[in-house]
Amino acid sequence: MKVGFVQNHPEFGNVQANLDRIEEMLAGKAADLFVLPELFSTGYRFKSMDEAHHYAELVPDGITSNFLLSLAKKNNTHFIAGLVEVEGDRIYNSSVILGPKGFVGRYRKIHLFDTEKSCFDAGTDVPPVFDLDGIKVGVMICFDWRFPETARSLALKGAEIIAHPSNLVLPHCPQAMITRCLENRIFAITADRVGEEKRIPGEKLTFIGQSQVVDPDGNILVRASETEEEVHIVDIDLEKARDKNLNPKNEIFKDRRPDLYC
Repeated sequence: MKVGFVQNHPEFGNVQANLDRIEEMLAGKAADLFVLPELFSTGYRFKSMDEAHHYAELVPDGITSNFLLSLAKKNNTHFIAGLVEVEGDRIYNSSVILGPKGFVGRYRKIHLFDTEKSCFDAGTDVPPVFDLDGIKVGVMICFDWRFPETARSLALKGAEIIAHPSNLVLPHCPQAMITRCLENRIFAITADRVGEEKRIPGEKLTFIGQSQVVDPDGNILVRASETEEEVHIVDIDLEKARDKNLNPKNEIFKDRRPDLYC
C-alpha cells in the first residue's frame, strides 16, 4: 500500500487559494491514501466561534469536501483531511474521510487545545475506524496525540493505520507518535502544516512541520522538514500492523491486564 501526506502553508481565510495549492502540490502524485493537515483549507487561529462559523462547512456538501471528493475520484485515492464543520448551531474541528466511491465518514476532535475551546464544540463520538477498501484506518486530530487512550482505543478496534491531521505548535508530538506506534503496533501518518499565524497580538503561533509516517516498530519511514511545504509517499507493509506479537511468548493485546488498570 502507498500512503502519503501533504505538509502545506495555508493562507488564513483564503480557502480557494489553499485548495488550489493542494491540487498543485499533488499533481502527478499517486497513493492509496493521502492525509492532509488539520484545518488545511482555512488556517488555524480563529478569534472566536463566530469567526469559525463564518468559515464552517457542511459535511460532505461544503467546498472543501467537494474539492477533495473530485480529486479523489480523479486520482483514484482516499483523503483524510481537516476542516471546520457546521451542523445546526454546533461548530466542530473535524476531519473528513473521502474516496473514489464518495464520502466515507467524519471525525470531530474530542480533545480541544487552548483557544480552540472558545471556537469549537468538542466532539462527542468515539474516534472511528473506517474500512478503506479492506484497510482499517483510525482517525484522530492533533492534540488527541497527548491522550494515549485515543490511539489505543483505535488499535483495539482494529486500526492498522492511524491518520493524524495536525497543526502542531508543541515540540513533542513527532517523537511521541513513535511511542504510540510501538504501544499499539500500528502505522501512523501525521500530516502537519508549516508557517506562522499572528492573528492575536502578542500570541504568534509557529507550526513545527515534521509531518511523518512511522511504522509499528517505531521506525520513521519519512519525516518532512520544519519549514517547507512538502508531499511524501511511502510503501508500507500492513502485515506488520496485523502481527501483534513481540516474540513467541508476548502478544501486546493478549498480555494486557485491563482488570488491573484504573
